[in-house]
Formats: sequence, structure tokens, C-alpha cells
Amino acid sequence: MSAPDSAVAVFQQIYGLAPTVCGYAPGRLEFIGNHVDYNGGLVIGAAIDRGVQVAARRRSDGRIRVFSPDYGATVEASFVGLAPQVGASAWANYSLGVAWSLQQNGEIVPGGFDLAIAGDLPAGAGLSSSAALELATGMALRELFGFQIELLELARRCRQAENEFVGMPCGLLDQGVSAFGQADHLVLLDCRAETFQALPLPESARFWVFNTGTKHALLDSLYATRRRECEDALKVLQRFHPQARCLADLTVSEVERQRASLSEVQFARALHVTREIERVHQTVTALARNDLAAVGRLLVASHQSSRKLFANSCPELDFLVDRLVPLVGIHGARLTGGGFGGAVMALASPEFKLDAVAAELADYTRQFGHAPVVFSTRAGPGARVMR
Repeated sequence: MSAPDSAVAVFQQIYGLAPTVCGYAPGRLEFIGNHVDYNGGLVIGAAIDRGVQVAARRRSDGRIRVFSPDYGATVEASFVGLAPQVGASAWANYSLGVAWSLQQNGEIVPGGFDLAIAGDLPAGAGLSSSAALELATGMALRELFGFQIELLELARRCRQAENEFVGMPCGLLDQGVSAFGQADHLVLLDCRAETFQALPLPESARFWVFNTGTKHALLDSLYATRRRECEDALKVLQRFHPQARCLADLTVSEVERQRASLSEVQFARALHVTREIERVHQTVTALARNDLAAVGRLLVASHQSSRKLFANSCPELDFLVDRLVPLVGIHGARLTGGGFGGAVMALASPEFKLDAVAAELADYTRQFGHAPVVFSTRAGPGARVMR
């Protein structure tokens, strides 16, 4: 996306007026807990210091206009009968869907508004640029129309927008971490109870993001297929454990005992989820001891499980993890987000410097024909209205 402080300027340039409000929401790192959110388990994430701004101003004619400099176009719609855009205008559905969800739940009346979007969060990198856009839109509209809704409910509305308007069957991880992030803290999300807890991050912890440049594109990927495979596995396992409402209600041993009843794919998906939930619990314990070496080993184990059991990695992600983990100053690394492309997150110490990975990045470029985009980031505060 474009520069992080430019939404107001973009709005004035496009619409000829100053916006009355600007909402902001950060991107997020999925620290550990891959594909656990819609299976009802625990996930750890971190809001980062990059995000999306949405500048807004009310209209009185029931019309909606959304502009993004990344697409160089304005999408127009009517608040009455609001429906998803198709084709080249589909990028606007993340903002339009939030308005639709708020309208569906009675929190906003058809009055119309103009939006302008800007930010410094790369799309398609597994950093939840879509959720950040949704939540920034929601923050702006909440302020703009003055309706009362708690932050958790707003995150739920954004998830509904992505599930039902955009058509992406995600859980609450992305919107929730973006909403409840804190500086220098991780966010522990109980996906079934939908509760959030801040976990202090050791002062020496550093995040590095290695964006493969491989298109994430969850709507066009196997994300929905993976979710269906988990649901199919649960249906089989419920024959033996009828009390289980989700895979998170089952243990690793319970899944292993029913291996003969599951297809190879079902067993692999269920084993990944239940083992990953165990790794999340172990990570919480290791963080409490400030044991980043142990956390790093859990991150690597998480990636290997995603690679082998959940099959949502790709050669670019595997290359980076394999090359990063042995380096001095790297505690561990794993894919972050839904997978099938996107980025690798590395947990590092302050001793790690970018020049230490120069040879590995050169090898990556030779093998895949393009260089990854690399940047460091920190855990930052969550969504807010910018005054």
C-alpha cells in the first residue's frame, strides 16, 4: 500500500474536501497457531507497526464512494441494496462489506459516505491487509455515524463482512489481533470463547518479515478446502467423541487412536490442529520463562507441521525457513498466516542483522527469479481513531 500517513491527503485530493475522521488498524503476524482459529483453539498473534488508514466523510444522498491509490480508481455503490462488487472493483468489498454488516445488524443507517484508503502494509503477504482494511473502515464508520458498539463486536462485524460479503471463511484471528494489539505484547486468542489476553514479549525479541512475493490470494487458494477437510475429520471423530464441538476439543492421542477411521488427509489435518494447539500452550509457558530459544523451536515445529501435515506451505516459504533457522541470532521461523504463499516470520535477537542473510537471499533470487522483500517490525498498538 501507499505511504502510512497519506489517507487524509488522498481524501482531500480525490474528493476536494477534508475528511472528518480517520480510522487506523494494524496488520498482524500469526505468531503460532496455524489454521487453529476456525477449529476453536488457541492462537497467538501480534499487531505490528504497519497498517491501513481509512479517511471518511458522511454524505446525505445514500451513495458510497471508495478510493484506493493502489488501484487508481473510485468504486461507487448505493447504501440501499448494497451488494459485492465483481471483477476489477472487487478490492472495495472489504470496506463495502463492513458497511453491509453494520447495516445488517442495525448499527448504521443508510446515509452514505466517502472513503479514501492508504497504508504501508503489503497485500498478499499473510499479514492480514484485508482484516486491517476492514477494521480501519469499521473504526472510521463507528466514529462517523456515532453508533455504540464494543471493539469485540466491531471485530465480529468485520469477520462477518469477510465471511458473508467477501466470501472468505476466516476465523476471528486476523480482526481480533488487529483490534486488541498492544505495543511490546503478543495477543493470545481463545477462538471458541472469543477472549483475548495480552502476553508480554521479552524485550530482546525482534520480528523480521520475509515476504516471498508469491501471491497469497486466499480466495483463490486451498484455504476453504483445508477448512472443509478439518470439518470432515471432525465429523468422523465425533462418532467416537460425540461431545467434541470442534477439533480443539480433542487431544492428539484421541486423534491418533482413530487413525484407521480417518482418511489419510483427514488424519493429517486433525493431527496438525491438535498438535498445534499443544504448541501454543507450550509457547505460553516458554514466554513466561523468557525462553526464546524454546519458543523458536516451537515455531520451527509449527512450520514443519504446516509443511507436512497441513500442506499449506510452498517452496519459497520452505526455502526461507530452512535457510534462516541455522543463522546466528535467529531463534526460529515459520510461515505466518494462511500459507500458500505470503511471508515468513522470523523471531530474532538484537544481534541478528540483515547482512547476515545476504548469501541466502541471493540464493533465493537465483532459484525463484525474484528477491524477497524484507523488513523488521515490532508489536504495536491495535486499531484506533486517528485525531
